[in-house]
Amino acid sequence: MAVNATRFYPHNVTDTCSVWNVLSSKTLYDASRNANCHFACTAYVVYECLVKPRKSPSEADTILRNRLVRARESGQFREFHLTIDELEDVAVLEQRRKLGKGELSSIAFARRTRQAVLTDDRKARRLADQVCDQGMAQTTPQLLGWLFFNAQLLDSDLNVIVKEHEEVNRPLTKYFQEMYYQALERRAMDAIQ
Repeated sequence: MAVNATRFYPHNVTDTCSVWNVLSSKTLYDASRNANCHFACTAYVVYECLVKPRKSPSEADTILRNRLVRARESGQFREFHLTIDELEDVAVLEQRRKLGKGELSSIAFARRTRQAVLTDDRKARRLADQVCDQGMAQTTPQLLGWLFFNAQLLDSDLNVIVKEHEEVNRPLTKYFQEMYYQALERRAMDAIQ
């Protein structure tokens, strides 16, 4: 289940955390759009992101919600409803792992549509690896690494992305840095061969 910075499927069904992590950095999101990445989500994920009441919404939460609204207006993070079969699939999957309905609905929809599932939750990624096609469980740090590997991002973009990501209290800085170094190493290895 090692994450590979050289591969990334551009059509993704995103769970709630990955929606926030992709949108946490304008630089990362813009580069992913320029690389023709497309993000979809289930109706439940849209509910969790935009409708579900919060006890005390933070400024970062408001910023991310506004970014999602704008992204949806431009055609990204389109909402898809689950079929009865997929809802039954969610019920079966729910018994196997203690995951939220956002992750489970994303995995079920990605499985049926044979798209990649973008999740930054380890348990969800493990389950997606088991029930979806091989290699179709992806992470936001993997997206970042792939963008660096393919020179869609420049070295100077890393600090900007990390700063933007941390400004909205997102937790992936360490993983972004690891994937950046993996992408550089893989590019250097390709240049030698």
